[in-house]
Amino acid sequence: MEKLALISDIHGNMPAYEAVMHDIQERNVTQIICLGDLVGKGPHSEQVVDRVRESCDVVIKGNWDDFIGNQVTDPVLLWQQERLGIERTTYLKQLPFSYEFWMSGKFVRLFHASPRSVYERIQPWDSMESRLSMFESSEACGDPREADVAGYADVHNAFLQILKGRMLFNTGSVGNPLDMTQASYVLLEGNYHSKEPGTFNLQHVRVPYDIELAVQHAKDEQMLDADAYILELRTGQYRGRKKT
Repeated sequence: MEKLALISDIHGNMPAYEAVMHDIQERNVTQIICLGDLVGKGPHSEQVVDRVRESCDVVIKGNWDDFIGNQVTDPVLLWQQERLGIERTTYLKQLPFSYEFWMSGKFVRLFHASPRSVYERIQPWDSMESRLSMFESSEACGDPREADVAGYADVHNAFLQILKGRMLFNTGSVGNPLDMTQASYVLLEGNYHSKEPGTFNLQHVRVPYDIELAVQHAKDEQMLDADAYILELRTGQYRGRKKT
């Protein structure tokens, strides 16, 4: 059986990324897959892009990866663009939309936000109809069949739900978790690329990291929106506000 590590939403947070990668390295992982949003929010997007390109076997595109190379006027985005440079933003823009494979007889589809768009946001508490739509395919995906297992990121809330016999899960966020103040990623274990039914295991992993070091990085780099970012890291709540 092979073991895949699924990471996502690193958002320029190097202390969190390094803590997660250290944990992964101790688990005999076969392959590392990144579900997007390498950049934005944190101070070291350029370092994360370079490290992900070195360490991850598959990288798909998130919403930040898609729009960060666009023409913008927002000073916060301009600050991120200047640090990334043209080569990195071009790399991010050209990332694939999804990754699909068989594992222990289950058809698995991974994407950043939904099977239709990197900008469509689906929360674990949304309607059953919305959540069931996550198993569907679209023109953006490679295979027209519905998924047995659908995995995504984007909302920074780690969860697993069984919906009418299918598995929907979210990896949570490495660098900007909004459910608890520890980095999050997922391990998938099974017979990779096999259509034969077999053991299939999904595990959420939470990794503590030096939040105050990440806070200091944001201050040292004089991020324009550092206060809001720091509040999220310390509280695990979006812009420091409780979710409703």
